[in-house]
Amino acid sequence: MTKWTDPIEWAAYHRRLHRNVLIYIAFLCTLIGAMAWAERWGLSRNLIGPIFLFSTVMIYALIGISGRTSDEDEYYVAGRRIPAMYNGMATAADWMSAASFISLAGALYLQGFSGSGQQPGGLAYVMGWTGGFCLVALLIAPQLRAMKLYTLPDYFDHRYGGRWPRIIAALASVLCSFTYVVAQIYGIGLIASRLTGVQFEIGILLGLGGVLLCSFLGGMRAITWTQVAQYIMLLLAFMIPVSWLAYKQLGTPLAPLFYGQQLVHIEAIEKRLMTDPGEIEVSQEFARRAKVFENRLENVEQSMLQLRHELEEKIRVLKSNAADYASIAQARRELLAVPRDAATAREQWTRAMHENQERAKPLGGMPPHARAFPGNPEGSPDEVRLFDSSRLNFLALVFCLMVGTAGLPHLLTRFYTSPSVAETRSSVAWSLFFIGLLYISVPALAVLVKFEVLNHLVGSSFEDLPSWMAQWARLDSALLEFSDVNGDRVLQLGELKLGADMIMLATPELGGMPFVVSGLVAAGGLAAALSTADGLLLTISNALVRDIGPGRERKPKSAEGRVILSKFALLAVAMLAAVVAAFKPAEILALVSASFSLAAAAFFPGMVLGMIWKKVHRPAVVVGMLAGLGVTIYYMVINAPGFRHFWGMDPVGGLWFGIQPISAGVFGVPTGFFVMILLTLLLPSHWFTPTKEPSPPEIGYPGL
Repeated sequence: MTKWTDPIEWAAYHRRLHRNVLIYIAFLCTLIGAMAWAERWGLSRNLIGPIFLFSTVMIYALIGISGRTSDEDEYYVAGRRIPAMYNGMATAADWMSAASFISLAGALYLQGFSGSGQQPGGLAYVMGWTGGFCLVALLIAPQLRAMKLYTLPDYFDHRYGGRWPRIIAALASVLCSFTYVVAQIYGIGLIASRLTGVQFEIGILLGLGGVLLCSFLGGMRAITWTQVAQYIMLLLAFMIPVSWLAYKQLGTPLAPLFYGQQLVHIEAIEKRLMTDPGEIEVSQEFARRAKVFENRLENVEQSMLQLRHELEEKIRVLKSNAADYASIAQARRELLAVPRDAATAREQWTRAMHENQERAKPLGGMPPHARAFPGNPEGSPDEVRLFDSSRLNFLALVFCLMVGTAGLPHLLTRFYTSPSVAETRSSVAWSLFFIGLLYISVPALAVLVKFEVLNHLVGSSFEDLPSWMAQWARLDSALLEFSDVNGDRVLQLGELKLGADMIMLATPELGGMPFVVSGLVAAGGLAAALSTADGLLLTISNALVRDIGPGRERKPKSAEGRVILSKFALLAVAMLAAVVAAFKPAEILALVSASFSLAAAAFFPGMVLGMIWKKVHRPAVVVGMLAGLGVTIYYMVINAPGFRHFWGMDPVGGLWFGIQPISAGVFGVPTGFFVMILLTLLLPSHWFTPTKEPSPPEIGYPGL
């Protein structure tokens, strides 16, 4: 053990930790109970949300302040004295990001278990992310801990020597971590704005303050203990609503064991909706709208002129008929929304055409929930192609998420904090246990929510729709959108569009639970986003200061100076990520998936070969990392809708084997392995010696 050599002192340290965690749990339960009592006695919902937000963030801030340090070992690796169980809990919180807590249930709700031809399906995320921890436990974590390093780029410097492996690893750490942290800050802004009612951008700043309070002062030491507190919060916030829904629908709170009963009912409702006259009318209307946009795209400039003329004439007729102000204002808004130039019009109308075509499909474009894969392996050529594409995308995403987990910098850094290699192995097992508690409940939550929507929301009169739907729609139409498309004043499934990022957050309102549960769920989502953002920002700042930064001769000589420089780098990166997140570049799950592909291509081949093959050398790793990362980035960029539209390319013509760009790592990882192995065999290893002789690790390390 690094800090504790006396077993009595180590046991006393454990007892203090257990006591502090029990005090925190008691305080948290008291807070939830007090809020429930206050709501029952008339406390306004407008106060419950901000109280939850302020209370939980202040708890994390106090833990962060109490963990403040300028000691280099404490700041970067928490003094290497975090017990296995608590390190597993912190790792689970670091892992249960906004994507897992907020968006994963939404992905399962919208895509079903296996998705459609273009969507890989929500179950791929569950399998890929949990399977990735097996790779971490078997291949990565114990070996990294044995080397007593601080960051992932330290490994490439330690194993291969020279400047370039470290710099490339550091730049790749910044790239994949920044993509990941933008998704977390987007989730923070979404939750904070929903809890407090402020604008999305203001919500980002409120949440960002909590991130900085947790991570700025104490580094990994403060982050570890705030993540333990945040895991307990998000566990309660996830399990209470899913157990509540299960008890309401099934008569038991054990959702993972019994939710399969609802799949039978969902399948029956889906079959009925496919032949429902109202749903068919809605589908036909969306198909008609898609055809309108398709016709406009045949001659964009002429269509723009004609559309402006029609709207101007419509306004004139409304005025002459003394129409109400709302109708005239709506026509004016439509006129102002007409694109100003042909390029913008082509982009907007193309996107609108595809959206309407998707919503014209049965069930509003959602696949049947329990279907294995879309298409038919024994059907027509198109059905066979769709079946093969779905399976391929499913497996590709599982692969990228697995190897991306084994190469994610902020996650691997967590295993540097354990006291020993044995504790590191135990902490991986604890991590799997704590993650599994939530992941086995995610598919259950998606099924229970879908049953609630299909059985109680769809078919309701527009006059009877709950008020929370309008509140979510006002917050962001991409999260929730509904309109009476066929004019019958009854909500059809095709008229309701839910975003993946709001399913979990709206679960308490969907299930008719007290608002205090909504506040708890939002606080849990905030904890998930904050915990991951803390670790990511620390990883980026460490990479910029320790691994890139100014030359060694210009870096601060003292450990305290290097820590202070890392803190200011963390502040700058946090501000930049907040600016990018304010533009809402993509859904949370898409951003996170992209970061996993980047991490897989950049780190996995070099780490694994370095651990199992002593002949692999520096030039092979440098070229292999650049090749794998280059192929991954190229595939993502060349298939980005905006890029293809800008260059007038076919929207889907750039796909290789039909694989979606979020799984670009499936091409980058083999490329990295191939290049590294080829160059190692072609270029003798004795030509390239490390710039420094690596120090022996604590345990046998095959690559050294």
